[in-house]
Amino acid sequence: MRVLILGFGPFPGAPRNPSAVLVKRLARRRRPALAAIIRTTHVFATAYAAVDSELPKLLADKPDIVLMFGLAARRRQLCIETQARNARSILFPDVRGYRPARGVIALGEEAARRGNAPFARLLAAARGSRMPARASRDAGRYVCNYSYWRALALAGRGSSPLVQFIHIPRVRFEPRRKRKHKHRAPTFGIVLAAAENVLIAMIAARRQQEHR
Repeated sequence: MRVLILGFGPFPGAPRNPSAVLVKRLARRRRPALAAIIRTTHVFATAYAAVDSELPKLLADKPDIVLMFGLAARRRQLCIETQARNARSILFPDVRGYRPARGVIALGEEAARRGNAPFARLLAAARGSRMPARASRDAGRYVCNYSYWRALALAGRGSSPLVQFIHIPRVRFEPRRKRKHKHRAPTFGIVLAAAENVLIAMIAARRQQEHR
């Protein structure tokens, strides 16, 4: 089974994007459930053109699973995105300075594309690591939502590949000992454990599809 794991580099307001670190670490995890899995990772520049040029090439290798991670710094939970909206912000430029001229991704197409992954199963898997998690119907209007839309469009209808986008909150790479905050960011280790659980759940779901 082939799994493609995607993340993003820095963007304005996020000089260090934890999703880039997450995908690389996730590819190195060693668990029995991951032993026979071919994992490929890629980190996009947070730019629309990067997604347009690189994503089709990555999907040309026909992965069975596409698992995408992005940063939603204002959220406090891991968010299992259930749909990509046909929407783009005309206010915020990407990391290369490009700002869309119109607020939709594709004129004349549906308002949203629904994901094809087993959301309830992935949500339960994420919560199994003590990571607060929820389902979300709003992947934003920036490059994250755009990449999810494009991935679902390129995947087409049917069961292959399973495509899922997950937003992660800001993380703590080192625990803070002195200050106590009411709403502290989760540690990177907890987010990594949740991501690993989600990946394993997607692998199990894909295998079930193949045996139907």
